[in-house]
Amino acid sequence: MAYRFLLLAILLFSPVLCIADELPELDLWPAGHVPGQSGAVKEEIVEVIDAKIGRKTTKVTKPKITVYKPDAKIDTKAAVVICPGGGYHILAYDLEGVEVAKWLNSIGVTGVVVHYRVPRSKEADHRVGPMQDAQRAIRLTRQNAEKWNLDPNRIGLMGFSAGGHLTAATGTGHEKKTYSAIDDADKLSARPDFLMMIYPAYLNREGSDTELDDFVMVDKNTPPTFLIHAGNDGVSATNSLAFYLAMKRLALPAELHIFPDGGHGYGLRPTEKAVTGWPKLAERWLQTMKIIGNE
Repeated sequence: MAYRFLLLAILLFSPVLCIADELPELDLWPAGHVPGQSGAVKEEIVEVIDAKIGRKTTKVTKPKITVYKPDAKIDTKAAVVICPGGGYHILAYDLEGVEVAKWLNSIGVTGVVVHYRVPRSKEADHRVGPMQDAQRAIRLTRQNAEKWNLDPNRIGLMGFSAGGHLTAATGTGHEKKTYSAIDDADKLSARPDFLMMIYPAYLNREGSDTELDDFVMVDKNTPPTFLIHAGNDGVSATNSLAFYLAMKRLALPAELHIFPDGGHGYGLRPTEKAVTGWPKLAERWLQTMKIIGNE
């Protein structure tokens, strides 16, 4: 119970978290059209409170997005679709989702948090369902751009840990037809306009620190990318390095920061480690890329 009160206090009184206006949640798929699902599904979204990460989503069968808008006075019309991490087993929904959306709001960016499907599928490739959800989230955000006061050409994708892998896979595989079109939203592009990956996982080809896994293939259409990692992360910084090198081989815009230490799973929460100052670097990169600050 004490953890619940602590989490509530963080959500209510943090100066970063009090800015946003949370819009109604939106189901990613019409009823009965979640790709790969058949038969009756009893559970939709199951959450528990974790002492370290806040809300922890342990099961998602009905994917959705929640949109957080910044104050109208600072709204840049840019948006970021956010994929929390959790090893494709759970979603660190507060630590790497809601808190990230509220930080984005503080710099005038709309945050769109994705409840993508977890835990890992036992019947099929566990990466495909989440990628379908991420593609659909980008398309729905683009479809609602006018309603949500967004520029449809400034919609990025951001992920942490496994969510970083999902971001990389979706950013490089945006032309893959991972599901059959079901409505007008699916006529729109699933290509993010930029990518942001914070301690991404599962990107290395097995046995190589500098090559990407075949599921993540950078090409000339891969969006500009921002990457953060700590050198002592248990999820090796070579994941970020391999992606950066693939971008540079094609002379694509990318920015990589690897800090000496800091570990894994810090989200936006400050520590004595320099890596947790990454939001300022990210904000500067967004300005440099003319994603924000160019109104």
